[in-house]
Amino acid sequence: MQPPTLLATVDQLAEYDALIDVRSPAEFAQDHIPGAVNLPVLDDEQRARVGTMYQQVSPFAARRLGAAWVARNIAGHLENDFQKYPKHWKPLVYCWRGGQRSAAMVIVLSEVGWAARQLHGGYKAFRQRVIADLEKLPAKYRFVVLQGPTGSGKTALLEALTATGGQVLNLEALARHRGSVLGAPVPAGEADPQPGQRAFETQIWQVLRNCDPERPVYVESESRRIGKLSIPTALFETLIGSPCLRIAAPLQARVRHLLERYEDIYCHPQWLRTRLEFFVVQHGRKAVEQWQRLVDAGQWGELAEAIVRAHYDPAYRRGGDSLYRGARLAQVLELGTLDRNAMMRAARQILSVSENLHAD
Repeated sequence: MQPPTLLATVDQLAEYDALIDVRSPAEFAQDHIPGAVNLPVLDDEQRARVGTMYQQVSPFAARRLGAAWVARNIAGHLENDFQKYPKHWKPLVYCWRGGQRSAAMVIVLSEVGWAARQLHGGYKAFRQRVIADLEKLPAKYRFVVLQGPTGSGKTALLEALTATGGQVLNLEALARHRGSVLGAPVPAGEADPQPGQRAFETQIWQVLRNCDPERPVYVESESRRIGKLSIPTALFETLIGSPCLRIAAPLQARVRHLLERYEDIYCHPQWLRTRLEFFVVQHGRKAVEQWQRLVDAGQWGELAEAIVRAHYDPAYRRGGDSLYRGARLAQVLELGTLDRNAMMRAARQILSVSENLHAD
């Protein structure tokens, strides 16, 4: 453990020129402090081997082996990653719990002459802060929830609101999932799958911390889960009690919008055929086979309309947004088209009237 003079707390993150995460690449990929760079002192294989030796041989033997690798890896970072930094550079270094990995890096950087510090408690302390903040932060904001049936352009409208200066919490973008059976990443996106739950929560935390509590925050109505991820409890409970704005658009406009938003899946017909199997329980084998024939024929418009009519619209009429208590008092925004120009006009209109929306 570092002497107190070489330690910093989570409250001091903004005081440093750089955040250096010295954990292994796999640990970093699971979640990390926003803005941190990964300069591991043990890679994934080395960390695993040291852990095995600690359990099967002895702690001393494990520390001896680990120290050699840590020294070698820090030397590599000094030669390759730290050459560009001047003497007044001030980095903050962290590992899992503020232990030996980050301590070793801080000692070396400090000896070089940089004002390096170690994050007290490491990533674990940061994670505890995120959890605590997500219990309190949602209550500070006035959310406006965009509602509407599938294809009504809720996500596109969030993007337009962002472009016109609105504050937006785009949960589907953070979750990297479009929130439905057909919203999972297609095969071409397998290199960029959904983040883990911790990383998802860190991203939400980061967005909310950068929002102005005096201005509304726009969000799309979601179920509690987006793909494999769950919206944090306090946030979800705040959202379902927030004022709502319902978007209404003609069916054909919605179908055209879906064809534009889901164009990536047309290049993967076999993947789409497989995803359609999820509908068998609700709609029967005959209906799903008909939809799969439309996939084989490349009749995307007919397919989109058939699924909307048979599945998504009936589900919405049965209470797709009934969980949201502000739904019954929702103002309605009528849109004849859902192209980009229409969305930008709608975004400007929403920004001008949102202050008049009130929760139940």
